[in-house]
Amino acid sequence: MAGPGAQKIGARSGPERETLRLDKWLWQARFFKTRALAAGMAESGHLRINGQPTRKPGAGVAVGDVLTFPQASRIRVVKILALGLRRGPAPEAQMLYLDLDERDAASDPLE
Repeated sequence: MAGPGAQKIGARSGPERETLRLDKWLWQARFFKTRALAAGMAESGHLRINGQPTRKPGAGVAVGDVLTFPQASRIRVVKILALGLRRGPAPEAQMLYLDLDERDAASDPLE
């Protein structure tokens, strides 16, 4: 399900896996309004891929990777389920990831 910007990595380190630029994936998944904002988040050093900090907007992400980053007033922890083909509508974008910190609104005393 990866688009034309996807790459394959890992030829020497095991099985190949398709990757997509971090900034492009964050934009396609609709976490940021523009790719420039997504790239800025990566460059700020406040984003982690599988627990490892990165400052590279072009870092490759793949299915199964876990991203941790601040967004508005909360820390997002998401697992990548798909790379996507385009920046589609919100329901399509939500199928690209699993929110690992999703709280049930009924059990949250703050809401």
